[in-house]
Amino acid sequence: MKEESFSVTKRIKSFSYAFKGLKVLIIDEHNSRVHLFFSISVIILGAYFKINSIEWLFIVASIGIVISMEAINSAVESLADFVSPNFHELIKKTKDLAAASVLISACTAFTIGLIIFLPKITNLVLRYLH
Repeated sequence: MKEESFSVTKRIKSFSYAFKGLKVLIIDEHNSRVHLFFSISVIILGAYFKINSIEWLFIVASIGIVISMEAINSAVESLADFVSPNFHELIKKTKDLAAASVLISACTAFTIGLIIFLPKITNLVLRYLH
């Protein structure tokens, strides 16, 4: 296969495909909207509690990983449904594994959120109780 030369126009066009993919993810995939809601909520909490730079790094990385996993899961599901519209055990296994990647990343993000926010929320509640 002949390698193409670098083209700024083609690079810009490739970004347009990525943004179209984000639009599809947000509009067509219900779970991505759930992740987006929680992401915005966590960003608001982070601003409220004035979390530090390291904590922001973990929050931003967690959000990016969860939303990326959701995009990959959605792509796998779409492709699997196209390739095999009828039930097939290997397609089910593939889709279940892709869904597991979202679950694992979301549980990890939730745990990171607990580690960062639980002490801050506990301190806030204790201040109001005394």
